[in-house]
Parts: sequence; C-alpha cells; structure tokens
Amino acid sequence: MEEQLKTGTTTVGIACKDGIVLAADKRATAGNLVVDKRAEKVHILNDDFAVTIAGNVSDAQYLIKLIRAELKLKEVRTHKRTSAKEAANLLGGLLFTNIRRMSMLPGICHFLLGAKDDSGAYLYDLFPDGSVTKIRDYVSSGSGSVFAYGVLETQYRADMTTTEGVKVAIKAINTALQRDTYTGNGIDVIVVTDKEIKRVLQKELEISL
Repeated sequence: MEEQLKTGTTTVGIACKDGIVLAADKRATAGNLVVDKRAEKVHILNDDFAVTIAGNVSDAQYLIKLIRAELKLKEVRTHKRTSAKEAANLLGGLLFTNIRRMSMLPGICHFLLGAKDDSGAYLYDLFPDGSVTKIRDYVSSGSGSVFAYGVLETQYRADMTTTEGVKVAIKAINTALQRDTYTGNGIDVIVVTDKEIKRVLQKELEISL
C-alpha cells in the first residue's frame, strides 16, 4: 500500500535543437509524509530511450521493467533498432492497459519519453490514459508542474542547446521545489542526443518543509 501511494513530483522535458533534456526532483510522498528523499524519477531504459515518471511508484516501476523487456523482445524479433515513434506507441499501449485493469487502486502513471533513433532525438508526453503526444518545445508533469511551467514559458527558446536546456530545466525544478511541498530533496537531469544518453546531474538537497 505504501508503495502504491507514493505520489507527488515535478518532471520536465525540453526539446532543444541538439537533443532532449529530462529532469525531475527526488522526493516521494504518501500524503503529507515524505517516504523517500532519494527517489529515482529519471530512468535510462536502454541506449536509445529514457523516461521520467510521475504518479504511483509501484505501477511506474512495473511499467519500466515491462517496457525494457518489450523493447528488447522487439529488437530480437525484428532484428533492428526500435524507432522513437514505435517506442512511444509501445509505452502508450502499456499505459492504456494499466489504467484500465481491474484493481482496488487505480494505476495512474505519467511518463515523459526522451528518445533517439537514426532520424534524430524526440520528446513525447505519455499521459496516464495511454495517449501519446509528440512535444516540439517543452512539457512538465506532476504536482509541481504549474510552477515549472512558469519558468518554461518565459525561459524556453526554440534554438536553445541542451547545455542551455539543462540550466532551464534545473531552474524549473528548483522553482517547483521552493513552492510545492510534494517536490524536493534533489534534482536528476538526463540529456538525450543523437549520439548518446547521459546523466549530467544527480544532486541531493536537504530542504525543510
């Protein structure tokens, strides 16, 4: 039950001219209780895909394991790399099924997907209902997203580099961290380019409520 109730977060995805920036805080909560100060909310799935998570941690962890297995299985079956669009649709299908399965506790998860393939790097918003939206600028999810959007709306430029995008993402998460009680304790940032996926920041912060 405790794992299922860990909710509240701020995640950010930014599409830059040379790649994708994904960022999130590190606090997991159950109601008003902080149950984890070092939660990992930005996950590298494989050499081509990374995601941020918001929502029920138990369902998110299950879906991450499942999508990793499905991606590997698809490569084995087709003998080729999975494209960004295929990976987004595959994860969207898993979310569609997850929220509609019979359960006393609904499986509500929101993913942001940073993906690369031979044609470039892409950002997708995967809503809990299974819908898949290709993002051309920026997106945020979680309880602190309203604060993050305030930064993204004013700081984003279509021609910004991932180096600049990282700074904007950190500022967006930090703003949510200052105002949203369910966001806090640190920042994780991953950059997806056409060459690699790299974790560029993993910082813990001690901030009182």
